[in-house]
Amino acid sequence: MADEKKYISKKEFLSFAAGSLGQGMVYSIMSSYISDFYLNILRVTPLFVLFLMLLARVWDAINDPIMGMIADRLNPKHGKFRTYLILTPVPIAILTFLLFFAPDISDTAKMVYAAVTYVAWGMIYTMSDVPFWGLPNAMTPNPAERGNLISISRTTNGVGSALPMAIFMLLGFILPSLGLSGLELEKTKYMTIAIIASVLGNLLFVNVYFHAKERVPIPHPPARDKKQPGALKLLFTCKPMMLVVAMGVLSSGRYMYQAGAIHAARYAFYTGPALEGLTAAAKEAAIQQSISLISTVFAVATAAGMFGTMLLMPKLMKRFSYRSILISTCLIGFVSSMIMFFIGYDHFWACVPFLVLSCIPCGSINVLTYAMVGDCLDYMEWSTGRRETGLGSACQSFVAKLGNAVATSFIVLMYIIVKLDLNTIGVSYTPNPLEMAPNVRGGIFMIVSLIPAISLLLCTIPMFFYDLTEKKKEKITQELQKRREEQGMVISE
Repeated sequence: MADEKKYISKKEFLSFAAGSLGQGMVYSIMSSYISDFYLNILRVTPLFVLFLMLLARVWDAINDPIMGMIADRLNPKHGKFRTYLILTPVPIAILTFLLFFAPDISDTAKMVYAAVTYVAWGMIYTMSDVPFWGLPNAMTPNPAERGNLISISRTTNGVGSALPMAIFMLLGFILPSLGLSGLELEKTKYMTIAIIASVLGNLLFVNVYFHAKERVPIPHPPARDKKQPGALKLLFTCKPMMLVVAMGVLSSGRYMYQAGAIHAARYAFYTGPALEGLTAAAKEAAIQQSISLISTVFAVATAAGMFGTMLLMPKLMKRFSYRSILISTCLIGFVSSMIMFFIGYDHFWACVPFLVLSCIPCGSINVLTYAMVGDCLDYMEWSTGRRETGLGSACQSFVAKLGNAVATSFIVLMYIIVKLDLNTIGVSYTPNPLEMAPNVRGGIFMIVSLIPAISLLLCTIPMFFYDLTEKKKEKITQELQKRREEQGMVISE
């Protein structure tokens, strides 16, 4: 039998899960709101945002693997992965603040400022994200224990990602009563969220450094032999890993449920009272409250579908293969999103139950991809004798950032396609969604319905070729355990 011993203490487990919650808070404020901030608050051009997303992902394709290889090859005094958890929180907190600061400068200077802060944030985040999600591989050699840690931590990560949305709702009700409106209200809202999320999130994240223990010896990559494939080639020739990557890329549309929520709330939906006859201040307050309510309902619906699935994942993972869970949940999400699309933007509350169901694969994919990367690394070590843990984690980090960038790009493209001219919208008031043209409302609605549906259908295709069955994984675990014992690789307590 494979090693069934439990290695991770309760305090260690809870610390890692809480750190994941903190990381979710920090990442969510960027991934869910940066497109809205750039387009509607900073007021840079949509084409620039598209260019920035492309530039950043090209750089990530270089930067993320480099960080992965650094993590694999260096052995810092305080831990192969833990070391980076104490080096990165302060820079990330500062850059998160700067990311959502809207300076009063020229349009050209705004674009330079946005580019520098966005790319810098992504680089520093990579330095924390890659080691953090590589850490479970060093905490325990038990695949079941590793999978359970990842499952619970991805759930708490999702909880953390919903917290900025809750703060967003509260501020939407509170700030108008303080006399703020239009652009000033929006700037204050984003700065407040950025400060709270970055400070609290990073405090929880850095706490992992003081409690996590690296007890599994990770095979050090051998000196480069020209006859042996390089690390990147080794990764790209690992079939299971590439299939997981392909699935992650094709499922990028799932990020739109969160990233597109604020855009749909601004331009597609309205749930408040009739606006006729209201004063300008009352009208502004009603629209702001509608935006906050719709954004919150999106957050709650997303959480219900995503977290509900995540909470069930430990039991599902014991009974069914990862492949079957992914395929079935993604098909549920596809059908539900299509139903929501046909209901239409005029019936927000009728869409909500199907939004919940649409977010089920968000939970399954978020958990299973990280667990599957661990299985793929086991397969790599079993088949080649080499384990590029940091590079594998970097690959997953890149896919996640690429997914968010794809979602943002589709949102920006929809702004361009529907010819939504932001220059015609004043800075002293919030636009009324009911006054938007049908093509604008319909186009923005598509980013949270039709596009995610297509994405969820496409991402099932690679899974039909994924062959790491439970039987094969059991064999790999047993043989790796025996090999490590023969090599004298001792697992510490």
